[in-house]
Amino acid sequence: MPEHLQFKKSNCKNCYRCIRVCPVKSIRFSDDQANIIAESCILCGNCFRNCPQNAKEIRNDVEKAKAFIRSGAPVYVSLAPSFVANYSGVTRPAMEKALKQLGFAGAEETAIGATIVKRQYETLTKSGENKVIISSCCHTVNLLIEKYYPDALPYLAKVITPMDAHAMDIKRRIPEAKTVFIGPCLSKKAEAEIEGHHTDCVLTFEELTTWLAEENIVFESLSDLSEKGRARFFPTAGGILKTMNEKSPEYDYIAIDGLENCMQAIDDILHERLENCFIEMSACSGSCIGGPAMDKGHHSPVKDFIEVSRYAREDDFEISDYNETVLTREYKDLAVRQMMPGEAAIEEILRKIGKTKPEDELNCGSCGYNTCRDKARAVLQGKANINMCLPFLKEKAESFSDNIIQNTPNAILVLSEELEIQQINDAACLFLKVGDRANVLGEHVVRLLDPTPFINAYEQQENVYDKQVYLADYQKYAEQTVIYDRNFRILICIMRDVTEETIEREKKEKIRKKTMEITDNVIVKQMLAVQEIASLLGETTAETKVALTKLKESLRDE
Repeated sequence: MPEHLQFKKSNCKNCYRCIRVCPVKSIRFSDDQANIIAESCILCGNCFRNCPQNAKEIRNDVEKAKAFIRSGAPVYVSLAPSFVANYSGVTRPAMEKALKQLGFAGAEETAIGATIVKRQYETLTKSGENKVIISSCCHTVNLLIEKYYPDALPYLAKVITPMDAHAMDIKRRIPEAKTVFIGPCLSKKAEAEIEGHHTDCVLTFEELTTWLAEENIVFESLSDLSEKGRARFFPTAGGILKTMNEKSPEYDYIAIDGLENCMQAIDDILHERLENCFIEMSACSGSCIGGPAMDKGHHSPVKDFIEVSRYAREDDFEISDYNETVLTREYKDLAVRQMMPGEAAIEEILRKIGKTKPEDELNCGSCGYNTCRDKARAVLQGKANINMCLPFLKEKAESFSDNIIQNTPNAILVLSEELEIQQINDAACLFLKVGDRANVLGEHVVRLLDPTPFINAYEQQENVYDKQVYLADYQKYAEQTVIYDRNFRILICIMRDVTEETIEREKKEKIRKKTMEITDNVIVKQMLAVQEIASLLGETTAETKVALTKLKESLRDE
């Protein structure tokens, strides 16, 4: 199953949104990468359509469809009735003409298969054998029940889907045909691979749109003169119920769309809070017209409903009679039984992320899980890592940052763009003789320091690094760095106390100057003595002067 929907590693940005929107938390996060857990995924496509980084991609099967066309076999399209919502104003004849230009032998509406299926539903309600009947048209709902609510399998109608029914019908009429379903659904790709299924390939509307664009094929304006097609309502919420001509008075007929609502309804059924009802269940909000593989950016639920409603007809398609056996499908228990961690193990994980008391469990959902305990279980099951808790990471980062700032020997101040003091560390309080930091927080920096360097850094956007300044009010010297952070709109001042170094350097400078003065006096006296001696000896003083001058320069350099 992982090949149907994949994550593009380079695009995953650790936002955890895919986990948040996954109704069954079938995503494993490790090594800074989200991965779908195939055995527990129900292929709802929520992660695909909600990823802000476009890091998910649906497997492309266009080449498979092209291979069928090249094989020489007649390839027929089963066109999902939601096509009129995705391709506004395009009729079935216009669609068929475009598809024939791609090489298909013909195109029919999956609504034909829907008509077959809805009649089988009518037969089930007539029999009254089951207290509750859940429609089986949506493969994602079927997977949800098979994997997460196997106790509800007796209530799932043992009827094939409209896609399978239509493919079967096409192959009954054209035995050598290959069938390609085109629709807005991701999970249909997996359904087509079930053993004994009649659909040979599944394409999404996105795949079709791209293929048509590559071949420069545009839809023509063609009328649809068909007077049949009541099952065209199927892709809308309540559409199945709307097509059923015969309804048993023994049942309530209910339409539910959206996975959360479906899960709640299944839970109600299992707890016997619902009975004597036929429930149309659709995983997508709004049913199939809200499918994850509608064209990108296409989200017009009201307009789409109107498009489908206008295209539907009052009368059913004419279909052949099928015996119940060929329309029956047994759904299986596919539940993945995972070890449920004990309370002690969960408490240990919570303790590691600083959650030692019930009030520490914020249940904010930023990690993607509904509660902190759900996240702890996911960690123990290998689906999540311990650092996925954003409040914990924020607190840890702030603690780390505060620890550095408060323990550094350098004075640090953080100012707003209005030059108001936002933060001051202990070293700065000591350096600037601030008794209580609360007394200066929110005050203008002029209360403590000359504001000129900060004004220049903000207005001229020129940072100053390690500039030595004398703070007369404090009789101290400092190496001052002033930085303007445009992203966070703050000014940061870092000062290193160099008072002792500066005083020591000045003392040495005074000693050096005094030494130079003494040296000059000695040289003058020595020059006079040398001149007298030289005059007596008849020697020039030039060489002696050079030697003494070098001695003087040597002393100056020291």
